[in-house]
Amino acid sequence: MSDTRSPSHQAALFLQLVLGLQQSAMMALGKLMNPITRKVETHLEMARDTIDTLAALEDRTRGNLEPDEARVLRQVLTDLRMNYVEELKKAGGSGRKTGDHAAAARTEGAPGGSAENDDDDSEPGVV
Repeated sequence: MSDTRSPSHQAALFLQLVLGLQQSAMMALGKLMNPITRKVETHLEMARDTIDTLAALEDRTRGNLEPDEARVLRQVLTDLRMNYVEELKKAGGSGRKTGDHAAAARTEGAPGGSAENDDDDSEPGVV
C-alpha cells in the first residue's frame, strides 16, 4: 500500500476505525442490537477491551492527529467510559468481580491504560 492518499482520506479512514470500534463497544455494552444475532446482549469484558484498545490508540497517536480527529477520539472514549460505568453499576449483583464495583466509583477522565496495567479489576482506560 502506498502513502499517496490525501490527508483527508487518511482522516476519514482513521475516523471510520474509531467509530467502528465505538459501535462494537456499544454493542458489547448492550446499547445497540447485534446485527448478526439480532439480540441486545451485554459483554462487559469485551466492552472494556475495546475501550482499552481505543485508549491505547489515543495514547499512541497523541501529537499526530488533526484537532478534529483528536476531539472525536476523546469524545468517543468519554462516552464509552460513561456508558461502561453505567452498565457496571447495573450489573452490580450479577457475579462481576468486586474490583469492578470499586472501579465504577473511580473518577472519570483518567489517562488511557497500558499493557502494564491490564489487570481485570480496573475500569477501562484507568491507570
